[in-house]
Amino acid sequence: MQNEQTTATARPPRVAILGAGPAGLGAAWQLAKRGNASAVVLEQRDDVGGNSGSFELHGLQVDYGSHRLHPACDPHIMADLQSLLGSDLLDRPRHGRIRLCERWIHFPLKPVDLVLELPWSFGIGVAQDALQKVLPRTNGHGAETFASILERSLGRTICRDFYFPYAVKIWGASPDELSAIQARRRVSAGSLSKMVRKALNSVPGFKPPGAGRFFYPRRGFGQISRALADAARHAGADLRLQTSVRELHLGAPHRLVVESDGQRQELEAEYLWSTIPITALARMVTPAAPAAVLAAAQQIRYRAMILIYLVLDQPQFTPFDAHYFPETEVKLTRLSEPKNYSVSKEPAGQTVLCGELPCAVGDDMWQASDAELGEVMRDAMARSGLPVQARVLQVVTKRLSHAYPIYYQGYENAFNLLDEWVAGLERVLTFGRQGLFAHDNTHHALAMAYGAVDCLAETGAFDQARWRDYRIAFTHHVVED
Repeated sequence: MQNEQTTATARPPRVAILGAGPAGLGAAWQLAKRGNASAVVLEQRDDVGGNSGSFELHGLQVDYGSHRLHPACDPHIMADLQSLLGSDLLDRPRHGRIRLCERWIHFPLKPVDLVLELPWSFGIGVAQDALQKVLPRTNGHGAETFASILERSLGRTICRDFYFPYAVKIWGASPDELSAIQARRRVSAGSLSKMVRKALNSVPGFKPPGAGRFFYPRRGFGQISRALADAARHAGADLRLQTSVRELHLGAPHRLVVESDGQRQELEAEYLWSTIPITALARMVTPAAPAAVLAAAQQIRYRAMILIYLVLDQPQFTPFDAHYFPETEVKLTRLSEPKNYSVSKEPAGQTVLCGELPCAVGDDMWQASDAELGEVMRDAMARSGLPVQARVLQVVTKRLSHAYPIYYQGYENAFNLLDEWVAGLERVLTFGRQGLFAHDNTHHALAMAYGAVDCLAETGAFDQARWRDYRIAFTHHVVED
């Protein structure tokens, strides 16, 4: 087991952090600010943020998909981000829509849309589902599934027309193949009563603080990570971009061989904190992980994503920030317009659309050219009644190999084996969205980072009991849509 106590040394312990996403950067900043450890962050990309980063395209900061900072963020963490970003952290109203039954309805849901925009058959089906008990389907062995949980709580109509086809698109698997845990952690409106409450959140008098709103940085979502990186550096953390870990020797201390600009260097650290995929960590360590752990890593699956960006010769495409497409005949799952998130006026005569296309690494879509993917996106938009009529100035694509964890039935057995293996390593910690194989939002990843730092005492000792309590709390995270 990991050491419960670490003998104090003449200098604070060094923590090597793998990955410069929000979790890694948040931990580095807090460690450096508190002064109870020195932090070195190792990131193989040329910028911080990971999948929560941003990049510039035709003078506009665009994100790796659609991202928001939700009001559900821990107040202490929110206060820290507001202090870092100041007036650049915008408080924005949500203004999206979902294409359901070939009709557009506002998202977050509004009662008037549910009454006036959707076909009567849909409303009648939902009402009938609410009045009768739906017998849950199982996987044939008596175990509940993603499908059985949602059918029982939401009814067959909503599942048939929205959640089930959307699940097939996002995760590439039948709802009956997915774990019930996927439903509990991924669907925030997990019952008809919760869905009604969410819809009523848009009605004056029923609207709680923060409902229907989100926070977004003026210069793209990646500005959060860049602000964290700047604060960490200012506090004394060592951030190394374009740096790959070539060898990772576990010991006392841990020894890492890193490579940057073709040059190799060795560094040592008393602690290793990993925010990279837990499967990658299992494959890279020396001494090698046990065969059973490596076999478990093979059973953990991620859904890949291609992000397709169209630069259009027009100032705005629609006033909506995001469009959601549950229909299986439309290949995209979501379309976002970054300008509408940040209320940017520049560039004045151009806008960018980002289409999200789930796929598998190595499949036909993954290997398609930018031009071919641009046509896939245009076709999906045309099928949805959103034809591109302006001149397309450029098509750019980005590929994310680890976009979404896939919770197949029984995945938890493989993950628990990996997780227990990490817990048994001396002074090694894994956390963050990728490190814990979680669907979590950015504010959840930051909560994990703050929790990890809270467990490291000034003496250099790591409080394992407190960390176990944090891990239990993390299992209650539910993704905010």
